[in-house]
Amino acid sequence: MDTTRRLITKSITWQVSGLLVMTLIGYLFTNSFTAGGSIAIASALVGFISYFMHEMMWSKIGWGRS
Repeated sequence: MDTTRRLITKSITWQVSGLLVMTLIGYLFTNSFTAGGSIAIASALVGFISYFMHEMMWSKIGWGRS
């Protein structure tokens, strides 16, 4: 079982690595690190909001719970 500190550290490093990868992908498409970084941040925000909404919808569904 992971400690809370370890889980937080893993979450942060996962998010940072995702932002770096998305910045690189954005740069490859736009030839601009500023645009690539903007795309990465927008993607992270949209992904967070989408995941939160997805979880909120599933929390209202009783199927599969015991």
